[in-house]
Amino acid sequence: MDIERDQRRFKQIVRGRIRDNLRKYITHGEMIGRKGRDLVSIPVPQLDVPRFKFGKNGSGGVGQGDGEVGDALGKPGQGPDGAGGAGSDPGGGHYLEVEVSLDELAQMLGDELELPRIKPKGAASIEAEKTKYNSIRQTGPESLRHLRRTYLRALKRQISTGSYEIEDPRVIPVRPDKQYRSWNDVPQPQVNAAVIYMMDVSGSMTDEQKEIVRTEAFWIDAWLGKQYKGVEKRYIIHDAVAKEVDEQTFYHTRESGGTRISSAYKTAAEIIDASFPVADWNIYCFQFSDGDNWGDDNRKAFELLGEKLIPASNLFCYGQVESPYGSGDFIDALEKHFGENEKLVLSEIADKDAIYESIRKFLGKGK
Repeated sequence: MDIERDQRRFKQIVRGRIRDNLRKYITHGEMIGRKGRDLVSIPVPQLDVPRFKFGKNGSGGVGQGDGEVGDALGKPGQGPDGAGGAGSDPGGGHYLEVEVSLDELAQMLGDELELPRIKPKGAASIEAEKTKYNSIRQTGPESLRHLRRTYLRALKRQISTGSYEIEDPRVIPVRPDKQYRSWNDVPQPQVNAAVIYMMDVSGSMTDEQKEIVRTEAFWIDAWLGKQYKGVEKRYIIHDAVAKEVDEQTFYHTRESGGTRISSAYKTAAEIIDASFPVADWNIYCFQFSDGDNWGDDNRKAFELLGEKLIPASNLFCYGQVESPYGSGDFIDALEKHFGENEKLVLSEIADKDAIYESIRKFLGKGK
């Protein structure tokens, strides 16, 4: 029992270390090395379990033994100036790989950023089977015996047969009296969400910017996955033309063409119309770009955004990743055109250190 208690305490210390350093992990992406579907492998500085060394009393220790004030301290083979030969001792900086569930990470994220819980809208179109104990049967395990019904059945039997004695009111169930709880599998609707990621992959979006997007999307996925039982993710890339792709392609494609943001909005609207009825789905759109859009394409983009995407979405979040090549005008145009629309959230992401506040801005409304 002492060993199990110590192990639990050690795990608590490790989790505490992760929470203490969560901001660093969020902004620099150390947590993206996933293992399996629901676990994340996290590099945590090595924590050594204290050990006692047994020896003879009086064998010396810190502050004991011969020496004068000012004498240099060092390991055998080291001189006063710290010089010495090659050592054989292990170096510092060891890391322990700890597996943490995405659910735990999401909870840490919510606590760290003080995120409100999301109140889902609409009905769900995904159903799961839920077991409900809502009937009675004559057989079953003793752990499911219904005591009150068994007692009443035994009492009725004893009264009807004349074996119940008022002076000695004992009710003794026999086998035919016993009643057991039974269950049925009942369809249970689950509230679900659709997340659509859009990214500009034109030549002005560098690999470093895509890594920022990937890191931020990881944490967005973790939080939304905790709020909803079912989350569907779709990915759209675009330069002058947009197309739906898988996750791997989304983060590793780079084109050299120009940029038409309206092409991504058109593809997103088509995906919503075909797969995610607005009444049944909580829809989130996250767009990332360096803010460089071609010519007069803003007009068409704003038309699709105002008529299709914003009305269909719980939130439409636009993150502008700073680029040495893009003009960066699009975020200003969005703010000017849509003003204080509560469904539209804008964030400027200058570098990896800005991811933290960008996530807070996107998810802090609790929609």
